[in-house]
Amino acid sequence: MKVLSNASRSTQSAPEPMQSHNLTVFGLELSFKAQTDPDHLKRACLLLEERFSRLSQAGGHLSKEKLLAYLALALAADLLHLQDEKQEASRRIEELLVKIEGNAE
Repeated sequence: MKVLSNASRSTQSAPEPMQSHNLTVFGLELSFKAQTDPDHLKRACLLLEERFSRLSQAGGHLSKEKLLAYLALALAADLLHLQDEKQEASRRIEELLVKIEGNAE
């Protein structure tokens, strides 16, 4: 997702048209332009709110800032795990293609 905040909007130009989005996340109103599907953004907001709610229940004594830091850390860990899985799947596909091409000769 390419995002252009209001602060940097005047200094950057995007090769493709960007849509304006207005969302409320954790009580904060966000306005930005992005090259992404609005439904995808809504799903992302729901995911954040749901995970934050679970973290809040488990660590109710923690500040909002710490909960958000734990949320960011958990999402980053999930992303890295998925990237590793994708890389492993690509490696395995390459191995299989080599075997298939070797058997075809």
